[in-house]
Amino acid sequence: MEFYKKLLTKLQDNQNVYLLTVVENIGSSPGRQGFKMFVSQDGFISGSIGGGIMEYQFVEKVKRDLKVEKLEILFKRQIHQGKGKKDSSGMICSGEQTVVFHPLNKKDIPTIKKIIKSFVTNKEGFLTLSPNGVNFKEKRSETRFDFTKTSNKDWLYKEQLNYKEKVYIIGAGHVGLAISKLLDTLNFNVVLFDDRDNLNTFNENDFVMKKQVIDYKNTTDLVEQNTYVIIMTTKFTSDKLVLSKLIQSNKKFKYLGVLGSKAKIKTMFEMMLSDGILKLDLDNIYAPIGLSIKSQTPEEIAVSIVAQIIEVKNALL
Repeated sequence: MEFYKKLLTKLQDNQNVYLLTVVENIGSSPGRQGFKMFVSQDGFISGSIGGGIMEYQFVEKVKRDLKVEKLEILFKRQIHQGKGKKDSSGMICSGEQTVVFHPLNKKDIPTIKKIIKSFVTNKEGFLTLSPNGVNFKEKRSETRFDFTKTSNKDWLYKEQLNYKEKVYIIGAGHVGLAISKLLDTLNFNVVLFDDRDNLNTFNENDFVMKKQVIDYKNTTDLVEQNTYVIIMTTKFTSDKLVLSKLIQSNKKFKYLGVLGSKAKIKTMFEMMLSDGILKLDLDNIYAPIGLSIKSQTPEEIAVSIVAQIIEVKNALL
């Protein structure tokens, strides 16, 4: 939101602005799809499209164009494999990225205000860039990013803004509290469930979007698919119940994990196989949950789990 607030200030100051957006990337390019920066007529810069010599050269070009008011939509494809090739960025980090240069002026103020309002009200919406300009609608897009281009005059870029991955934490103990706090700082939407009333770590958890005391038998009805799910109840039987119901629901999850020792997980999985759960389904469960960093405290365990979730999330991009 701060990025768009700064952008709005420059437009309200009647300055021309160039918005630079990475609309496509391949491989390990420094700029990823959705990275943005803007350069205003007074030379102010905010954001980044990947840094390095590439970004510096783009900024200098934009500054020159803004001074002479040479304002047009441009595409720049950059290949990060050293010098000497067409569209070479001069960087050696590998990968490719395509950046669109989009000029903005005071007529775009209403659109930028809509974007800022969506962040304030915590409503998702999608930004579109095209030859016709910049637009925004308060509506969830089916995909986070979409880019199609047949020519420089026929293209469309769509991006979901205020997008937050949803994580369900089932079990509101000390580790659940630590995970919630960490996920909140990383801009995830966290939903917390527990089956216990008047639990202090549940009542003190102000880092979640929603928290609810539930009957674990109803977990399937409350957990959305295509989300991240962390199971860490107080009982072996409750963990087994929740995991079994989620597997049998046939819902697809980006991440489904269970906290516990290797011995506990082994025993649980053996019992679930005896109950008719398929081995293939169990093979897709993250258990024991978290990266192996010999974590001890709730905070260290939270780091190991959240790091694993980030690893999964970024692999899906």
